[in-house]
Amino acid sequence: MVLDSTLPFTPNPVTAEGDRFAMTFAPLSLDEAYRLADDARNGAIVVMSGMVRDNTEGRAVSCLEYQAYEPMALEVFKTIANQIRQQWTDVTRVVIHHRTGKLTVGEISVLVAIGCPHRGEAFEACRYAIDTLKHNAPIWKKEFWQDGSSTWVSIGACEEE
Repeated sequence: MVLDSTLPFTPNPVTAEGDRFAMTFAPLSLDEAYRLADDARNGAIVVMSGMVRDNTEGRAVSCLEYQAYEPMALEVFKTIANQIRQQWTDVTRVVIHHRTGKLTVGEISVLVAIGCPHRGEAFEACRYAIDTLKHNAPIWKKEFWQDGSSTWVSIGACEEE
């Protein structure tokens, strides 16, 4: 069963103990996301790292800029975690961190880490989290092209990868 990723976010959802959410200008750390998702009940931790690639649809990218409405984005992250816990009740930890500001090729823009007793549920919950985040969180991306031009990518215009 797949949850509806178009559901409206819940204002001030309750955060489960151990879940962590962040919007930051600072570089993201895979080690920190993994550590925050770690729990003795886990049999698996799945981490998804979204990075700035050097091209989009065949156009050379020089860098990206992310902007966000941080208070609402954090609420959306919490809502995603709550939806995950409704579908995959064994999930122990949900970690969602996203960058803002200008990022160069190779930098991590988003990290999602899910801790769970079983790998199948961890993979499914992680995919749900990133797909839902990309469609629902108020985060905007501006792509800067090697030719000097730039283009804003609107919220919800994410690729199905």
